[in-house]
Amino acid sequence: MERRHLSPAALCPPFGRYHQMVEVRGAGRLLFVSGQLGMDAEGRLPEGAGAQAELALAAIDACLEAAGMTRADVVRLTVFLTDVADRAAYMRARDAWVADPPPASTLVVVKELVLPAARVEIEAVAAA
Repeated sequence: MERRHLSPAALCPPFGRYHQMVEVRGAGRLLFVSGQLGMDAEGRLPEGAGAQAELALAAIDACLEAAGMTRADVVRLTVFLTDVADRAAYMRARDAWVADPPPASTLVVVKELVLPAARVEIEAVAAA
């Protein structure tokens, strides 16, 4: 499998640790991870978007491991925040989590997630 991580010079540089695009050729497997909320195994949501992001990313790690993949296989993240003020806390968690080279990424601010106390939801696509 061949991967190219690109951020074309004609575009504004990325706002964080991600690429504008990731091209995958010859992938044998694709894994689509549903949106993960930042909750523990008992369904508890911690206070703060940073803590929730860390738990959501840990849930993605568990999904990747179950599929025999790692963070290095992630080619795309899509993130939903309920408050733009949480962006920096989320980005710190994401930047500490992503493998090199970082994936493509989209961040969307939404009115609400499925649970009222949820502040972040993260989905991922991995290729191996």
